[in-house]
Amino acid sequence: MKRIIATLAIAGIVAGGMVATASAEEDTARIALVHGLSGSTFEVFSKQTSTGFNMGLEYATDGTMAIKGRKIEVLEKDTQFKPDVARSVLAEAYGDDDVLLAVGGTSSGVTTAMLPVAEEYEKILLVEPAVADSLTGPDSNRYVFKTSRNSSMDMQAQALALKPDADLHVATLAEDYAFGKDGIAAFKKALEGTGATVVAEEYVPLKTTDYTAVGERLFNALKDKPGRKVILIYVAGSGDPMGALTGMDPSRFDIEISTGGHILAVLPTYKRVPGMEGAIYYYYEAPNNPINDWLVTEHQKRYDAPPDFFTAGGMAAGLAVAKALETADDWDTETLIETMEGMSWETPKGTMMFRPEDHQALQSMFHFKIRVDDNVDWAIPDLVREIKPEEMNIPLGRTN
Repeated sequence: MKRIIATLAIAGIVAGGMVATASAEEDTARIALVHGLSGSTFEVFSKQTSTGFNMGLEYATDGTMAIKGRKIEVLEKDTQFKPDVARSVLAEAYGDDDVLLAVGGTSSGVTTAMLPVAEEYEKILLVEPAVADSLTGPDSNRYVFKTSRNSSMDMQAQALALKPDADLHVATLAEDYAFGKDGIAAFKKALEGTGATVVAEEYVPLKTTDYTAVGERLFNALKDKPGRKVILIYVAGSGDPMGALTGMDPSRFDIEISTGGHILAVLPTYKRVPGMEGAIYYYYEAPNNPINDWLVTEHQKRYDAPPDFFTAGGMAAGLAVAKALETADDWDTETLIETMEGMSWETPKGTMMFRPEDHQALQSMFHFKIRVDDNVDWAIPDLVREIKPEEMNIPLGRTN
């Protein structure tokens, strides 16, 4: 719903009385970014998303931040990474602030709490950057769209990068909440029919820093297995599991470490695993398209650094909103839903498309191989190949 602010301006004073004229109406559409800005190490993900979202609107509008003559105003709301706060500030955005739609949130667990609020207010919630498959699953609703990748994409791409067969034995390490559990479930599903075996699953609490005991359990589960032995790490923000496990010398049991890609601040830790192959959502050198070229150039110019993982995601969300608003005949929620179902649009990663049935954005992932260059601060995830959406059988979530 758009917010219309009419301003009456006094044009002038003439002899015999005062003449008043109304200024041109300022028609402003408000969009809320509802994500964690305090209270967690995941704050950096939110800040990258915010930067990317605004750059996406800027790119789509040629810098005017206006669509169809209407100014776009972005409001930021802090969930503090607390489900109850997230519900409250999203309700405030939909109600008191009368936003057209909302974008968020960062943590999958917190975002789950926001889904019913979108349905209650009958307004769109565009999920970015939270990942869990369940966000577009049976407990979601028709007002929820999702530009971020999901756990199935992460893990199907990761499975393809591992080249699974009957000689592969895997033990998994993940965090004990929706992100980790959905991810490992998706990985096991991706391995079905390949002959590969998951021999152990370990889940750790958020903010875990000591991996000694869990590492020993993982080693013990794998060390006597024949063939290729891999510990798969699927951890978003708890300590340094890769450092802990590599420090325990898995090579003495011929055990490899594998994980997906991460933000630039984490990639220096990947220097411990040169040659490791995995899958990544985005690395600024991987995609080859005009939007990514613009993002890389402008981000480097403005911030003296390349765009990161969630910057690209935020931009994809901003571009999706802009495409929907440009395309829709009007901006009521039902028209926007109809417009966005099946909509495709261009992003820094390439083409994305909202699957009509569950509103998950289908998109490419990137198979990488780690290269270490002493002149670069982080390990470089060199592109092996782009994994196209049609190569991944992403399970359907919500079906009504």
